[in-house]
Amino acid sequence: MNSNVFMIGLGLIGGSLALSIKETHPNVTIIGYDINTEQLELAKSLKVVDHTVTMLEEGAANADYIIVAIPVTQAEKVLNELSQLSLKEGVIVTDVGSTKKQIVQTAQAVFSDNVHFIGGHPMAGSHKSGVTAAKAHLFENAFYILTPSNEESEKEMNELQVLLSGTKAQFIVITPDEHDKLTGVISHFPHIIAASLVHQAEQYEQENELVGKLAAGGFRDITRIASSSPAMWRDILLHNKEMLLEIFDRWIFEMHKVRDLVEEKKAESIFDYFEQAKQFRDQLPVRQKGAIPSFYDLYVDVPDYPGIISEVTGHLAEEEISITNIRILETREDIYGVLRLSFQTDDDRKKARVCLQKHSYATFIQ
Repeated sequence: MNSNVFMIGLGLIGGSLALSIKETHPNVTIIGYDINTEQLELAKSLKVVDHTVTMLEEGAANADYIIVAIPVTQAEKVLNELSQLSLKEGVIVTDVGSTKKQIVQTAQAVFSDNVHFIGGHPMAGSHKSGVTAAKAHLFENAFYILTPSNEESEKEMNELQVLLSGTKAQFIVITPDEHDKLTGVISHFPHIIAASLVHQAEQYEQENELVGKLAAGGFRDITRIASSSPAMWRDILLHNKEMLLEIFDRWIFEMHKVRDLVEEKKAESIFDYFEQAKQFRDQLPVRQKGAIPSFYDLYVDVPDYPGIISEVTGHLAEEEISITNIRILETREDIYGVLRLSFQTDDDRKKARVCLQKHSYATFIQ
């Protein structure tokens, strides 16, 4: 494949896509653009892209493919800017946004028939950000949703999938409406719930300061996604407004139903409610990447003495196993403490477990 790819946005997603394309199609030329000049320079020095440009028209002019790897609100503006430029006839344009209906409608409105827009959403991410965190295999085994408008032919769809084949993702083709409903249920609304739980805890902490201390355990884990970018989630909620309002109504109905069970002390029905949820939850794929980035945590029992953390991380460093996060869960004298180590992938976690067990550390996965 001898093509020119213009990558707009050189953060984690754009950088990872560029690396996966280069790995599979060495003859493809990737031109990078980012408003952050530091990311632009890093992308070039790390050989994530072949060339960089500082103006959209420089990269778009000869592009066979244009990938818009920036947040949804900025992506709409960029599509409008691209539509004013002289683009190559038959160019394929795609994005990576978490909402699809509005951006597909924008593309249909601004582009001529010579430009083929195919909405895209690679459903994988990381706790890290920026081009330095980019990995060629970030999307491996993840779902990559494509949402073409009615005008796109099977030919353009196949061409885009060939370009992105290096992601090793599983492509799913659905309508923009279907996408926004599915992601609303499994990604967007859970982020709202996580944020609302944090707000509730903050309010209760004003009545009892112990709330914050006790919330440092499991509560912190189930609300991790509330730490995501506020600007990004503001834009996602506004773009998926109609679907989320429908989900709000269904959620409120569900909460009223559970509240009634508790108020009426219907023990058997409460048990059935949790049992049904447990069965569905336990049947979910374990290794499949989904809409919310997975957390690959390994818990390590460690004795309480100076230097133990550097000792543990040193063993992992010797085997070139990268940690994305580390946290001490318990440190009291005369008992073992617990380190929670977070990894980029399940494979990294498995290697770390083998490594640490080899050095006589007790490890466990929740």
